[in-house]
Amino acid sequence: MRSIDTSRHQRSAPRVTGSVRAAPGVVVAYHKPGENTRCHELITRDALAQKLAALKGYTYGGEFDAEKEYGGALYFVPRDTITGAGAARALGISGEDDLFGGVVPFPFVATKSITHPLADAEAFRPAGWSRAFPDAVRDAVLPGYSAFTQEDARRAGRRLLRDGPVRVKPALGVGGRGQVLVVDAAALDAAVSLIDAAELACYGVALEQHVTGATTYSVGQVRVADLVATYFGTQKLTRDNEGAEVYGGSALTVVRGDFDALLALDADDATRVAVEQARAYDDAARRCFEGFFASRRNYDIVRGCNARGETVSGVLEQSWRIGGASGAEVAALEAFRATPGLTAVRAECTEVYGERAVPPPRATVYFRGRDPDVGFISKYTTLEPHADA
Repeated sequence: MRSIDTSRHQRSAPRVTGSVRAAPGVVVAYHKPGENTRCHELITRDALAQKLAALKGYTYGGEFDAEKEYGGALYFVPRDTITGAGAARALGISGEDDLFGGVVPFPFVATKSITHPLADAEAFRPAGWSRAFPDAVRDAVLPGYSAFTQEDARRAGRRLLRDGPVRVKPALGVGGRGQVLVVDAAALDAAVSLIDAAELACYGVALEQHVTGATTYSVGQVRVADLVATYFGTQKLTRDNEGAEVYGGSALTVVRGDFDALLALDADDATRVAVEQARAYDDAARRCFEGFFASRRNYDIVRGCNARGETVSGVLEQSWRIGGASGAEVAALEAFRATPGLTAVRAECTEVYGERAVPPPRATVYFRGRDPDVGFISKYTTLEPHADA
C-alpha cells in the first residue's frame, strides 16, 4: 500500500465565502508531485472523483491546487493513503467525510506490514508499532511475521520455513507484484537482499505462510455522504502484457448498510468466515492505531491449503485508499442513490490487457488505451440486480 507525504501541499482549512449561503463543496483529486498523471490509475481515479462529486452534490474541481481559493468545503480523492494527522489537517481533512480513502498515523500502517508480529523481542520496532494489533488479529490472518531490517526478515523467514514454503511480500507491492515464493534459506536470503534497506526500514516486509489452491475474497465498506455500502466477493487473476499473473478485477455482492446487513444475506460458510475475519481486522485497526480513519476500507482474504493440506483462511492486507474494486463500489453507490428502496446489487470491475479484449456494451469504461508503464489495458465496471434486492 502506498502513502502520501503532504508536506509540500500544506494549506489552511478551506474557507467558506459568500454572505448569504455557503458555496457548494468541491471534490478534488490529489496525488504526489512528479507522478505520471496520464497513467491508467490516475485517469480512472479522476473519472471516479467526478462520480463521487455527483453522489455528494458537489462540483468537481480537478486536480487539487494549493494556491487556489475554492470557497466551499473540499472532499479529497487521493491516489494513496495520507500519512499523519498533521498532514491531513494541512489539507483540511479531519474525518472520513473529507475524503475517499484513509488517514494513518505512520507510513507502515498503510501497508501489509501491520498484519503480523515481529520475529522476537530483539527485532527492530519502528516508531508507532502496535504490539496489540497482531495479537488482536491472530485468528483472522495466516501465520507470518513482519520485519523492518534484512537481518530480522531472514531470522523470521527461517522460522516460517520449518512449516513449508514462505511468501516474501514487500510492503509497497500492489496486486501481487514484487512478491517472491521461497522454499529454502538460500532463496529467502536472495529475496530479502533485493529489498531496498531504506524502504524496508520505513515500510517493512511481510513474510507469510504460502497457501495453494487459493481463492482470494474481497470484503469492504465505503461511506460517501449519507450512503453506506458493504460487500463481499472474489477476485480474479489475469495475465498482463508481459505474461505475469496479476489482479484482474473483483465480482462483488454489495448491500446498502453495514456488516450486519451484509451477513444477513445467504452466503456460504467460506464467505462468511472471510467477512468475519475482515470485520475483526477492521475493528482492530480502529482500536489499535490512534489517528486512523477511513471512508474506504477494503480487505483481501485468502482461503486455501497450507503445506500440511489443512484448509486455512486469513486477511492478507488492507487498502484504505482508492483501489481496484472502487469502480464497482462507486457503481453500487450510484445505484443506491438512484433507487432509494434498492438493498443489494452485484457489481463487477475488470482489468484486462491487450487490444483484443473489448468491454461489453453496457459497461462503464474508465480506461481503454496504452499505459506508459503496463501497455494496453482496459478497465471497466458492470452492474446487475441481486436476488435479494
